[in-house]
This record gives sequence, C-alpha cells and structure tokens, in this order.
Amino acid sequence: MTSANTGKCFCGSVEIEVQGAPEAMGYCHCSSCRSWSASPVNAFTLWKPENVKVLKGSEYIGRFMQTEKSDRQFCTKCGGHLMTFHPPFGLFDVYASTIPTLKFNPGLHVNYVETVLPMKDGLLKLKDFPSELGGSGQAVAE
Repeated sequence: MTSANTGKCFCGSVEIEVQGAPEAMGYCHCSSCRSWSASPVNAFTLWKPENVKVLKGSEYIGRFMQTEKSDRQFCTKCGGHLMTFHPPFGLFDVYASTIPTLKFNPGLHVNYVETVLPMKDGLLKLKDFPSELGGSGQAVAE
C-alpha cells in the first residue's frame, strides 16, 4: 500500500497528489527561490515525476521558466505556487506548504552561501547542491 498526500493551490482550483516518500526534503536559500516564493527561504520536497499527479485543475496550471533548470508551475486563477520541475535533476519540487498533510522532515540546506536567514538547526548546510545533483557537495558552516 502506497501512502498518498494531497494538496492544492491557494484557491483550491488545482489539486495535486504525491505518492510514497519524497527523495529529499530541505530548504533552499538561493536568490531565485527566495524571489519566486517571496520568502527568505524555500521549503522543498523532491519527488520523482511518477509520484506526482494533478488530480484536478490541470487547465489552470501556468508555467514560468526563467532558465532551463526550473519549470515553475502555479495556478492561473489565484497565482498560488504549486511546484517546480527541475529537468537537470528529473525531479519535481512540490513546495512543502502545498502538501500540508505531509510531515515535513528536512534533511539539509542547499545554496546556503546565499542565505539571508541563517538557521542554526544542526542540519547539513551545502554551498550549492549535493554532488549527486551536479553540485560541489561542499558543506559550509552554520
């Protein structure tokens, strides 16, 4: 039996489901994520594409792709952010706040050298991305 968690955009027009466990959870501190999320840090959950399903409202999903690395998806009715597909990684980042039924259990921070909100939580802080995803894998101090 596979566990599933559902979520929706701000107005509820788009509903999504994630199945199983995410590949990773954590925080991104890059300026791009901060600007897009209008927040000092972005809480992410990464999923394989086959584990992410739009249940309702696919016709309301808009996209913005500033670079080839991030296909950001949002509701065209309310502007609520839903997820970002990262082609280089082959993973969806479904924003943690989009799926409130999923227990958020972060494991690391990425792009920590760009932080504007230092977080002393004992989690691994990476300069950029893990080496498995093409980053340096270099840890930095809290």
